[in-house]
Amino acid sequence: MHSPSHSPWGSSVEWHALDEAATKHDAVLNATFKHKFAKVRDVRMHYVTGGKGPALVLLHGWPQTWYQWRKIMPALARHHTVYALDLPGLGDSKGNPASFDKKTLARYVHGLLRDRIGLDKFDLVAHDLGAGVGAQYVSQFPRQVNSYVHMDYPLPGRKLPAAQFRTFSWHMAFNSQQAIPEKLVDDRNDMREYVTAFSTQVAYGGTAFGGTRTEPPFTEAETDEYVRTYSRPDARHAGFELYRSLDKDERDNAAAPPTHTPTLLLTATGSLAATRPTLTPMLRNVTRAVEIPKSGHWLAEENPDAVAREILRFTAAP
Repeated sequence: MHSPSHSPWGSSVEWHALDEAATKHDAVLNATFKHKFAKVRDVRMHYVTGGKGPALVLLHGWPQTWYQWRKIMPALARHHTVYALDLPGLGDSKGNPASFDKKTLARYVHGLLRDRIGLDKFDLVAHDLGAGVGAQYVSQFPRQVNSYVHMDYPLPGRKLPAAQFRTFSWHMAFNSQQAIPEKLVDDRNDMREYVTAFSTQVAYGGTAFGGTRTEPPFTEAETDEYVRTYSRPDARHAGFELYRSLDKDERDNAAAPPTHTPTLLLTATGSLAATRPTLTPMLRNVTRAVEIPKSGHWLAEENPDAVAREILRFTAAP
C-alpha cells in the first residue's frame, strides 16, 4: 500500500476520510486519477482529476457522487483533463453551503474551478440535479464554458413549475418534505434499501418507465460507494435539500439570462420529447439532442459507451 503522502489520495487527513472508498484499491482508476480537496468558503470540496487535454468538468446527480462517472472517465481522460466533482455538502465534500438552490451551488463550483483550480475555459457535463447546477453555471458564467452537456433533467422554470416537477416521481415529493426523509432514512441499511429500490425503478425497464424490472442497475461496488457517502447524516440532509430548493430553482431559472452556449441534451430512452421544451427558455442553443439507447435515468452507468461517444463527439466539435 502506498503511504498517504505518495498516494493518489492526498494528505493523511484526506486518506482517512476516504479510507472506505471504492476506489482505494482501484488500480485502473488510480493509475490516471487523483483525489483532491480545496476549501471554497465554508465548504471543503472533493474532486477527482486526471487525463490530458482540454479541461472537462463533470457534475453528478442524486443519490450519487463523482463516482457515477467511473465507467466513462478513462475514455474521456484520453482526450481531456477530467475534473469530476462532488457537489457542495454531498459525496466526500463536507460543509454547509449558504443554500442548496442550484444558483448558489453553481457559485461554489465556480469558486472551485476558477478561483482554486484556475480554469479559465472548459467543457461542462452535468446529470440529474447536477444539471440544475450546470444550467445555472452556464447562465451565470457563459464565457467560461466552451460547450455544455445536459443529461436527463427537466429544468424547473418558465415551462415547468416546481409543483408539477414534483409530480413526476414519488421520490421528488418525498425528498421535498421537511424532516420526514431524514427520520425515515436514518442509517446505512435504510440508505442501501432506498438506493437499491429507487435506482431500479428509474432504470431502463423499471416501473417508472412502465416496466417490471427488478434487477438493480448499479453494481454492488457502486451501491456500496453511494451508501458509504450518504450514510453521513449531513450528506443525506444535503441530498434532500436539493429537492426542497426546487421552488427557488424555478424562480431563479425563470429569471436567468438565456445563454447561447452550444448544448448537447442526452436523455433516457423515451424522455427526450418531454425534457427538451423545459430547457429552451434558458438554454437557447441545443444543437444536438439524443436519447441514449436502452437506458433509463442512469445514463453513464446503463450505457457508458454511448454516453462517452456522444460527449467526445460533442466536445471535439469546432
